[in-house]
Order: sequence, then C-alpha cells, then structure tokens
Amino acid sequence: MPERRNFLRGALLPATATALTQAAGSGTALASSWTLAYRLDAKRKPVAGSASKLSDAIRRGADLRIGTAFRHNEHIDTSSKSRELVQEVAEFRTTYLLEDRWTAGFMTLRVPISLPDGFGPRASMSFFLYNQDGTQAIARPHLDGLPASGKPGPSPGKSDPSMPKYHQQDSHDADTNAPSHNFIYDFEEFRFLVRDDWREVLSHSARGAVRSGSVKDLAESFAAGCEVKVAVRNLCRDLGDADETVDHEVFVQTGSCYYYTDQALFIAGTHPVVRVRAAVPLRYRSRGWDFGWLMVRTDGLVQRWLADPYTLQFRKSRVRCDLRWFVR
Repeated sequence: MPERRNFLRGALLPATATALTQAAGSGTALASSWTLAYRLDAKRKPVAGSASKLSDAIRRGADLRIGTAFRHNEHIDTSSKSRELVQEVAEFRTTYLLEDRWTAGFMTLRVPISLPDGFGPRASMSFFLYNQDGTQAIARPHLDGLPASGKPGPSPGKSDPSMPKYHQQDSHDADTNAPSHNFIYDFEEFRFLVRDDWREVLSHSARGAVRSGSVKDLAESFAAGCEVKVAVRNLCRDLGDADETVDHEVFVQTGSCYYYTDQALFIAGTHPVVRVRAAVPLRYRSRGWDFGWLMVRTDGLVQRWLADPYTLQFRKSRVRCDLRWFVR
C-alpha cells in the first residue's frame, strides 16, 4: 500500500488513512489551537506523540478532544452496503489524571445519536469513557422515567457477529435504569488532541493553605473575563473500598464564579462531572459511579450534588479536597 507523509503529524500514514487528517491539516487556526499529543493506530499501538506528552498536558489543565474514524456499515448499520468512512471528533469535558501518569476522559454532555438521521430510542445520557490506551466504556442513565426490572450487578455480555470490530469486555446493571459496559471498538485510529493554553494560578490544600499562586491572581483573572477550570484531587475516593487509594485528579471547567471581596474567598459552580471509582485503567462497575455538579471554594470545601444513576435521586454532600485552579 502506498504511503504519504502528513505534515501535521510528521509520520507516515497509509494513503487510505490520509482522509482522516486532511481536515486537521487544512487550517492554521486549528493547528495553532489544538495539537496532537498522542495517536494510536487501529490496533491501539502508539504511532505518534506519547502517553507522557498527553498526561503532561492534562496535568496542566489542557482540554481534550479525541478523533476516531469508522466505516458506516461496520459501526452504524451493518446491513448497509456503504463503506463510507465517517470521522468523529468528540469533546471530553471531564478529564482524569490517575497516579500522575494515566489519562482518561468523559463525554458529559452527550445524548444518544442515531446516525445519520437523529437521536436514539430512549432519552438518556451517553457517558462515554475513553482511556489513553483506547479502551472504552459507556454508562447510560435513562431519563424517561420508565420502570426498571432488574437489580444492580453483573450482566450477561452481548456479542454481535455482524460487528467483529466491537469487543465487549463486561456488562453491568443491564435491566436497571443505569446500564453500563466496558468495551473496545477497533476504530481506524485514536487521535488525542489537546488545547493546552490554561494557566495555573493557584494551588492549595484541603484546608485552603496556599501552596503556589494566589487567590488574588485567580480573582483578578476571573474579573477580567477569563474562563476558570479546577482540578479536584481524590474526588472519587468514597466510591472505592478502603484499600483502594489510587491517587487522582478530576479536571472540570466552571460556569458561574463568585468572589467575596472582604473574605478573599473564591467560589465556583462546575459543569457536569461523572465520577468513577479510581483505577488504572478507568472502568465502569456496578455501583461504582455517579454524576452531578460541584461547588468548589478556595478554602478547600467541595459541595457535591450527585445523582444516584439507578434512581435519579439527588443527594447533597460535602468533602474537603486539594484544589488547583486554572484560567484562560
């Protein structure tokens, strides 16, 4: 098979795969905002960048998007004769850094899409999870209020002979309101793209003791209109057993922010967060995940408003966590 060199990647690509990167290389604006940190081939083998380059960027607060590609009749409609190549680039609004080395990302705003015409059959969230090694997972809390017939626990795995590129590893809670499973789909490639332009302005302990930066810098940046992102250390510790102490940071952008000027106290409400029991790699397990929103403060207090995915009942709780703050 002939090969061509793609100038953006600096790597030899098969001619049939060149279409996957033509769009990425066609505009200088994209190249200047988003860079390729890591790339895996169809067998999930590294072919460009590195896992350490990716984790270094996530540690600095970088945004993450992952590009993949698939054939229509292999992934969408196996009865179709169309082998059209479909490109996908998805945003992963919540990112994890585990053991200061392993990266994972979550789609937190996605609902079921039924290509090419519309949406899936049931109202739900599609909390896709991708690890840096290309292993994938999905949890799907249903939002339509239909009664569930099952109880949480392991479920029989499903195989589809018409989809040989799909490999389900396990399944959980199939007949509940919140089914999940871990899997691998052999996409044509995985491109881990980062926008690495956040600036860390404050790091402090769970009691608010400043380690670097200052609340003043954070407050001045927010007042000037900057976006704010926060890294919350060990946010998911209560989802694991006592002996599961995998260190982790969860990175999430904030929405509304507030500054109490007399107290020098900065407060922010975050975008949605999916919490998963910390492990390398990250995986969904029965009763090992939930989702919701956080309110974070520069004294280390983290207020949580989390939904039980099986009942959709929300509960409030509070913890104290080490926090790092970023602005852009």
